[in-house]
Amino acid sequence: TTDAKATADAVAAHGGQVIVPAMEVGDLGSMAVFADAGGAAIGAWRPGQHRGFGLIAEAGAPTWFELHTRDYDTSVRFYKDVFGWNTSVMSDTPEFRYSTLGEGDDALAGIMHDTELPEGVPAHWAIYFGVEDTDKTLERVVDLGGTVLMPAEDTPYGRLAVAADPTGATFRLVSV
Repeated sequence: TTDAKATADAVAAHGGQVIVPAMEVGDLGSMAVFADAGGAAIGAWRPGQHRGFGLIAEAGAPTWFELHTRDYDTSVRFYKDVFGWNTSVMSDTPEFRYSTLGEGDDALAGIMHDTELPEGVPAHWAIYFGVEDTDKTLERVVDLGGTVLMPAEDTPYGRLAVAADPTGATFRLVSV
Protein backbone atom coordinates (compact mmCIF):
# COMPACT_ATOMS: atom_id res chain seq x y z
CA THR A 1 0.00 0.00 0.00
CA THR A 2 1.09 3.57 -0.44
CA ASP A 3 -0.60 4.56 2.85
CA ALA A 4 -1.20 2.01 5.66
CA LYS A 5 -3.52 4.36 7.61
CA ALA A 6 -5.68 5.10 4.57
CA THR A 7 -5.88 1.35 3.88
CA ALA A 8 -6.91 0.63 7.48
CA ASP A 9 -9.56 3.38 7.24
CA ALA A 10 -10.86 1.84 3.98
CA VAL A 11 -10.97 -1.59 5.65
CA ALA A 12 -13.20 -0.24 8.43
CA ALA A 13 -15.40 1.62 5.92
CA HIS A 14 -15.98 -1.53 3.83
CA GLY A 15 -16.94 -4.06 6.49
CA GLY A 16 -13.54 -5.22 7.71
CA GLN A 17 -12.11 -4.99 11.21
CA VAL A 18 -8.85 -3.26 12.09
CA ILE A 19 -6.88 -5.50 14.45
CA VAL A 20 -3.60 -3.54 14.60
CA PRO A 21 -3.93 0.11 13.57
CA ALA A 22 -1.42 1.59 11.14
CA MET A 23 1.97 2.02 12.77
CA GLU A 24 5.46 2.93 11.71
CA VAL A 25 8.08 0.20 11.93
CA GLY A 26 11.14 2.38 12.27
CA ASP A 27 12.48 3.35 8.86
CA LEU A 28 11.46 -0.04 7.45
CA GLY A 29 7.92 1.06 6.54
CA SER A 30 4.47 1.07 8.09
CA MET A 31 1.94 -1.67 8.60
CA ALA A 32 -1.59 -2.50 9.68
CA VAL A 33 -3.32 -5.82 10.36
CA PHE A 34 -7.00 -6.43 9.88
CA ALA A 35 -9.72 -8.95 9.08
CA ASP A 36 -11.41 -8.58 5.71
CA ALA A 37 -15.20 -8.47 5.36
CA GLY A 38 -15.29 -12.28 5.18
CA GLY A 39 -13.22 -12.67 8.36
CA ALA A 40 -9.80 -13.56 6.88
CA ALA A 41 -6.74 -11.99 8.53
CA ILE A 42 -4.49 -9.93 6.27
CA GLY A 43 -1.86 -7.25 6.65
CA ALA A 44 -0.94 -4.15 4.71
CA TRP A 45 2.64 -2.91 4.25
CA ARG A 46 3.89 0.47 3.04
CA PRO A 47 7.52 -0.04 2.12
CA GLY A 48 10.27 2.12 3.52
CA GLN A 49 13.80 0.73 3.71
CA HIS A 50 12.32 -2.79 3.66
CA ARG A 51 10.78 -3.26 0.23
CA GLY A 52 9.40 -6.78 0.79
CA PHE A 53 10.31 -9.98 -1.00
CA GLY A 54 11.94 -9.62 -4.38
CA LEU A 55 11.31 -13.03 -5.95
CA ILE A 56 8.06 -14.64 -6.97
CA ALA A 57 7.15 -17.81 -8.85
CA GLU A 58 10.57 -19.42 -8.36
CA ALA A 59 11.71 -22.36 -6.24
CA GLY A 60 12.02 -21.16 -2.64
CA ALA A 61 9.78 -18.13 -3.18
CA PRO A 62 6.03 -17.46 -2.94
CA THR A 63 4.23 -18.39 -6.14
CA TRP A 64 0.55 -17.79 -5.39
CA PHE A 65 -1.75 -16.35 -2.73
CA GLU A 66 -5.29 -17.64 -2.35
CA LEU A 67 -8.19 -16.56 -0.17
CA HIS A 68 -10.49 -19.37 0.99
CA THR A 69 -13.81 -17.87 2.07
CA ARG A 70 -17.39 -18.86 2.74
CA ASP A 71 -18.50 -15.32 1.77
CA TYR A 72 -17.23 -15.09 -1.80
CA ASP A 73 -19.26 -12.14 -3.12
CA THR A 74 -18.57 -10.00 -0.05
CA SER A 75 -14.86 -10.84 -0.18
CA VAL A 76 -14.46 -10.06 -3.90
CA ARG A 77 -16.25 -6.73 -3.41
CA PHE A 78 -14.10 -5.92 -0.34
CA TYR A 79 -10.80 -6.34 -2.22
CA LYS A 80 -12.10 -4.34 -5.19
CA ASP A 81 -13.26 -1.50 -2.90
CA VAL A 82 -10.34 -1.42 -0.45
CA PHE A 83 -7.41 -2.17 -2.75
CA GLY A 84 -8.83 -1.27 -6.14
CA TRP A 85 -8.21 -4.80 -7.36
CA ASN A 86 -9.09 -5.54 -10.96
CA THR A 87 -10.60 -9.00 -10.59
CA SER A 88 -11.27 -11.51 -13.31
CA VAL A 89 -13.84 -14.29 -12.91
CA MET A 90 -12.17 -17.60 -13.69
CA SER A 91 -15.23 -19.71 -12.87
CA ASP A 92 -18.72 -18.96 -11.56
CA THR A 93 -20.52 -22.27 -11.33
CA PRO A 94 -22.18 -23.68 -8.21
CA GLU A 95 -19.34 -26.23 -7.99
CA PHE A 96 -16.47 -23.76 -8.38
CA ARG A 97 -16.48 -20.00 -7.89
CA TYR A 98 -13.07 -18.37 -8.34
CA SER A 99 -11.78 -14.90 -9.20
CA THR A 100 -8.22 -13.73 -9.71
CA LEU A 101 -6.43 -10.47 -9.08
CA GLY A 102 -5.41 -9.74 -12.64
CA GLU A 103 -5.90 -12.05 -15.55
CA GLY A 104 -4.09 -14.97 -17.20
CA ASP A 105 -0.32 -14.99 -16.74
CA ASP A 106 -0.53 -11.59 -15.01
CA ALA A 107 -2.78 -12.88 -12.20
CA LEU A 108 -1.22 -12.46 -8.74
CA ALA A 109 -3.75 -14.00 -6.33
CA GLY A 110 -7.08 -15.79 -6.20
CA ILE A 111 -10.32 -15.73 -4.22
CA MET A 112 -12.09 -19.08 -3.85
CA HIS A 113 -15.60 -19.75 -2.59
CA ASP A 114 -14.62 -22.62 -0.30
CA THR A 115 -17.71 -24.59 0.61
CA GLU A 116 -15.58 -27.33 2.18
CA LEU A 117 -13.94 -25.31 4.96
CA PRO A 118 -14.33 -27.44 8.09
CA GLU A 119 -16.53 -26.14 10.90
CA GLY A 120 -14.49 -23.79 13.06
CA VAL A 121 -11.90 -23.03 10.37
CA PRO A 122 -12.17 -19.35 9.51
CA ALA A 123 -11.73 -17.76 6.11
CA HIS A 124 -8.01 -17.47 5.48
CA TRP A 125 -5.27 -16.70 3.00
CA ALA A 126 -3.11 -19.60 1.83
CA ILE A 127 0.39 -19.16 0.47
CA TYR A 128 1.95 -21.43 -2.13
CA PHE A 129 5.74 -21.80 -2.16
CA GLY A 130 7.50 -22.88 -5.32
CA VAL A 131 9.64 -26.01 -5.08
CA GLU A 132 11.67 -27.99 -7.58
CA ASP A 133 10.32 -31.35 -6.35
CA THR A 134 7.10 -31.42 -4.32
CA ASP A 135 7.55 -35.00 -3.10
CA LYS A 136 11.13 -34.47 -1.90
CA THR A 137 10.11 -31.23 -0.22
CA LEU A 138 7.34 -33.05 1.66
CA GLU A 139 9.91 -35.61 2.86
CA ARG A 140 12.05 -32.71 4.14
CA VAL A 141 9.00 -31.15 5.86
CA VAL A 142 8.46 -34.41 7.79
CA ASP A 143 12.20 -34.72 8.59
CA LEU A 144 12.04 -31.24 10.15
CA GLY A 145 9.01 -32.05 12.33
CA GLY A 146 6.24 -30.83 10.03
CA THR A 147 3.16 -32.68 8.85
CA VAL A 148 1.78 -33.57 5.44
CA LEU A 149 -1.87 -32.47 5.36
CA MET A 150 -2.52 -33.29 1.70
CA PRO A 151 -0.13 -35.54 -0.21
CA ALA A 152 1.29 -34.33 -3.51
CA GLU A 153 -1.00 -34.61 -6.50
CA ASP A 154 -0.70 -33.62 -10.12
CA THR A 155 -2.95 -30.74 -11.22
CA PRO A 156 -3.12 -28.48 -14.27
CA TYR A 157 -1.19 -25.93 -12.15
CA GLY A 158 1.68 -28.21 -11.13
CA ARG A 159 2.24 -30.85 -8.48
CA LEU A 160 0.51 -29.49 -5.35
CA ALA A 161 0.60 -30.45 -1.68
CA VAL A 162 -0.41 -28.96 1.67
CA ALA A 163 1.78 -29.18 4.78
CA ALA A 164 2.13 -27.67 8.24
CA ASP A 165 5.26 -26.61 10.06
CA PRO A 166 5.98 -27.91 13.59
CA THR A 167 3.85 -25.10 15.10
CA GLY A 168 0.85 -26.01 12.95
CA ALA A 169 1.09 -23.13 10.46
CA THR A 170 -0.11 -24.40 7.09
CA PHE A 171 1.38 -23.71 3.69
CA ARG A 172 1.10 -25.11 0.20
CA LEU A 173 3.77 -26.35 -2.18
CA VAL A 174 3.73 -26.28 -5.95
CA SER A 175 6.33 -27.48 -8.41
CA VAL A 176 7.79 -24.72 -10.57
